[in-house]
Amino acid sequence: MPLVPVTVRPVEGGRDLKRFIELPYRLRREDPQWVPPLRFERRQFLDRRKNPYFEHAEAEYLVCERDGEVVGRITAQVDQRWDEFQGGNDGMFGFLELENDPEVARALVGAASAWVRERGRDRILGPMDFTTNNECGLLVDGYEAQPIILQPWNPPYYKELLEGLGMTKAMDMRMWDLWLGKLKEGNEFDPMIKAAAKVADDKGVIVRKMRKRDLEAEIGRFMEVYNEAWSRNWGFVPITEAEVKYQAKNLRPVLVEDWAMIAEQNGVVVGAALTLPDINQVLKKMNGRLFPFGWWHFLTGRRKIDRVRVFALGVKREYQHLGVAAALYERHRETANRMPQKGGQTGWILETNKSMNRAMEGMGGTVAATYRLYEQAL
Repeated sequence: MPLVPVTVRPVEGGRDLKRFIELPYRLRREDPQWVPPLRFERRQFLDRRKNPYFEHAEAEYLVCERDGEVVGRITAQVDQRWDEFQGGNDGMFGFLELENDPEVARALVGAASAWVRERGRDRILGPMDFTTNNECGLLVDGYEAQPIILQPWNPPYYKELLEGLGMTKAMDMRMWDLWLGKLKEGNEFDPMIKAAAKVADDKGVIVRKMRKRDLEAEIGRFMEVYNEAWSRNWGFVPITEAEVKYQAKNLRPVLVEDWAMIAEQNGVVVGAALTLPDINQVLKKMNGRLFPFGWWHFLTGRRKIDRVRVFALGVKREYQHLGVAAALYERHRETANRMPQKGGQTGWILETNKSMNRAMEGMGGTVAATYRLYEQAL
């Protein structure tokens, strides 16, 4: 008996949005690697009135249905700041979840492509939820491991379905595992790092903890570095002041002062690193809910977290000759020596960043996961 045809339509109202959010909880519940996000956080993130992304962008939420059941979802979006800082004439897609069915994939990508094409775009790029500053990329290698904080997970068939539609690689991004006990002894980078860190010390560079009591301002200082240090990177869009405030509020329950660092010279912010405990180890047990037992898992489980993610580490361009990055790296090594977390993963590194990838390998790191952004001409 042939399957009932699928239809794609926009999300309309709270009931539809709930079905959009709930889909991965049904599709992924048997996948041991998948980590359920908090439902209330997903609702807030997708709320156009609350997420400051929508101050400079618009998006459509789409669901694919078969016989009344949601079997896939996707967003289509266009972003004025992407246009401003990356050029081109791109639309994006994100929040992709679907059953292993080429018809569903074709219908979803087709609908998202049509939506961005109607807005004059000639290429669709993704997945991005909603930008490269959020969760982005399709997992194409490293399926066996549980993803770390702010890192998506999808089964291998997603890659097969997108490539079956003719979508091609725009960029790969690698995440590296680095553990204190597994760093190569006497590797070629250690002497350079220690020498550069000494230069920073001699030049009066101070690395201090971020102050949680002043978190909004501290995240603002971090974002000041972030926006400048990454400004020339492929796919980068600077974060706005409103987005800084939004992120500070979201990060407060997760941030640990010892792992969040500001580098200053004579009171001027010159570099920063935001490293986050892997709260996914706790979320895994919460099944996307705070009640009735989610809070208990959160309060008791976070003490057992044993890895971190270096979300970002950067230095303002005019200070990059002072050894600031080395000083931040040394501070990470010192922190790992006295904290329960002895290692973890880097944030994603573009495949084209040869020097950083070589450094990770040279220090004894291993590629934990590879994420891919796909593109298709319209």
